[in-house]
Amino acid sequence: MNKEEIQTRMNVLKTYGQSLPGTKVYFREDWGTIYFDLQGKQFGMMSPEADEKALITLKHYPEKNEELRTLYTDVIIPGYYANKKHWNSIKLASEELSDTEIKKMVQISYELVLQNFSKKKQEEITRMGK
Repeated sequence: MNKEEIQTRMNVLKTYGQSLPGTKVYFREDWGTIYFDLQGKQFGMMSPEADEKALITLKHYPEKNEELRTLYTDVIIPGYYANKKHWNSIKLASEELSDTEIKKMVQISYELVLQNFSKKKQEEITRMGK
């Protein structure tokens, strides 16, 4: 993928992240990253620059993380600057995974973080809709 294609992918993922109820996706200056925020809790982070090293780091089920890393050895690595058991980093320059597949991973990360809220708060967030 060239720089323009990577930037397009990053924009798609930011837009998708922002479409989920209760979220904000913004540049977090103190970390120097694009931060995916669900009511003050991180559900993802992404490189700010569209280049061949650009990553998105997302939470996933620990047992699934190992499987994904084995299936996509050159694309999915243990979470960069994150708990390696629960987080994966995905190389955005790779065409091995489609935008749709990465968006599914964003959704799973969102849902895993949402589960950590009380049932009442979960209902409140999901009713927000966007």
